Amino acid sequence: MAEPTKQQSAASWLWWFPPADWLAEYRPSWLLGDIVGGITLAAYAIPVSLAYAGLAGLPPQVGIYGYLLGGLGYALFGSSRQLAIGPTSAISLMIAGTVGEMADGDVQRYAQIASLAAFTVAALSLLAWLLRLSVLVKLISDSILVGFKAGAALTIAMTQLPSLFGVDGGGHNFFERAFLLAGQLGQMQYLVLVVGFIAIGLIVIGERLLPGKPVALGVVMLAIIAVTLLGLPALGMPITGDIPAGLPNLTGPSLRLRDVEGIIPLAAGCLLLAYIEGVSAARTFAAKHGYGLDPRQELLGIGAANLAVAMGHGYPVAGGLSQSAVNDKAGARTPLALVVASVTLALCLLFLTGLLENLPKAVLAAVVLTAVYGLLDFRALLRMLRVSPFDFLAAAVALVGVLLLGILQGILLAAVASILLLLTRLSRPHVAFLGRVPSTNSYSDLDRHPENERLAGIIAFRPEASLIYVNADAVLCSVLDRLREAGPAAVCLAVCDLSAAPYIDLAGSRMLHELHTELTGRGITLRVVGARGSARDLLRAEGIEEKVGALDRTVTLDSLLKRMIESGPVTRVR
Repeated sequence: MAEPTKQQSAASWLWWFPPADWLAEYRPSWLLGDIVGGITLAAYAIPVSLAYAGLAGLPPQVGIYGYLLGGLGYALFGSSRQLAIGPTSAISLMIAGTVGEMADGDVQRYAQIASLAAFTVAALSLLAWLLRLSVLVKLISDSILVGFKAGAALTIAMTQLPSLFGVDGGGHNFFERAFLLAGQLGQMQYLVLVVGFIAIGLIVIGERLLPGKPVALGVVMLAIIAVTLLGLPALGMPITGDIPAGLPNLTGPSLRLRDVEGIIPLAAGCLLLAYIEGVSAARTFAAKHGYGLDPRQELLGIGAANLAVAMGHGYPVAGGLSQSAVNDKAGARTPLALVVASVTLALCLLFLTGLLENLPKAVLAAVVLTAVYGLLDFRALLRMLRVSPFDFLAAAVALVGVLLLGILQGILLAAVASILLLLTRLSRPHVAFLGRVPSTNSYSDLDRHPENERLAGIIAFRPEASLIYVNADAVLCSVLDRLREAGPAAVCLAVCDLSAAPYIDLAGSRMLHELHTELTGRGITLRVVGARGSARDLLRAEGIEEKVGALDRTVTLDSLLKRMIESGPVTRVR
């Protein structure tokens, strides 16, 4: 969505109502694609939502409510035209790992807290929209996300393996679950294992042969038919069981925020996950189809989706890449496809729930396992290890944090790690000590290009970052260390090139004052070149210009050195 023009009023309610935009340019030729896309999305959503509801520890129909109501809410306020909204694996596991302790074994309270979490996500989304906090998501780097997704995929897979093997499982984190599963393998049900592996094989092969088609739904229907005809439930095959027919009752959450301790951190974690995953997927399709995406508007879209789900006693939902890809490949052109999907799911809830009673839980586990496999990007991890160990460390922190602490604590740790790593990078900026590029009037880093001409009696340095409170002392130490290496009488001029420092704060100005004092005591002249407009304003206000000479925007390092060489004892040698 483009920014408003001068003729548009930002206060106009139509500006915050995306359907007014895409409906105004709707073409009749898009209708068939939206209908087919919506029906295909509904077919994809049924097995996935049943599986994710089970992963969240909630009744299977609650997962369908997420797609039915969440899609309607997002269609009204979301800015993406292909993003599909529903339960996700990571949020489902976060609910399962957090709400249990809050509910203290009460099944009814468990469902109420999950619904309250969706309502709280909606409230936090509105607050974030009002405060324009969409920019904060940029604090989480892509490297952190790669590690987080890998950790989430491994954790989710470990929660599904017990259903695949027909054992009880248990545990609170990845390693505890793995240890308990290993101890229960002697009790595995081979019939359950065979059914699960056949389902995995059919889904994997089907998705390769029929990309973009609801393969999982076909596997689910085949499994139901086979299990029913062969009478496998009587042989101990765990199945979904009765799924209540009918539409959700729209009454809203029965608990208040003050009734549940810890609901705010849970909802904040869900919102962070939902926003990161949703915006990442939405940008992909916006770029593909050539329309604008409003990241701030996405907060309203996520909030509306979760409010609608909370009204129907569902749990938090988000936009995901996999379901959105299904929606897009099936031909969806606008959010009308989400409305079609919701209508299709409503019809299924009214008339077709009886068909799902004999669905094996091992098949649902297969659906989840094949869905989360795409989150494991080992190639990206290996590439980071080879190209940027710092980014690999960030990814590893997120991965290990999720495996040890769980999804909610893992995403919060990832957010904190992102901020700390960002501050670490800012606190240790590279300071380039410059030499003249041979046969030119340009200067570059001597450490990277030792063939550059060295400047006798001159130290020219360029901080390659903004000079701010977290790194000013590090820059000062780097310069003083280089002076000590050069010797007390070897330097008579120091030049600070600020062309690579887009911003300077008061700490940066203080550093230049301290450097001037230190150099003056050694008989060394300090000059500053390349300062940008806002930096020049601050340095002048702080009295730096009185000490280092005029901060002229036309003076370059080369012109300054030529002038200094011509007017004094400074010389240039190799």
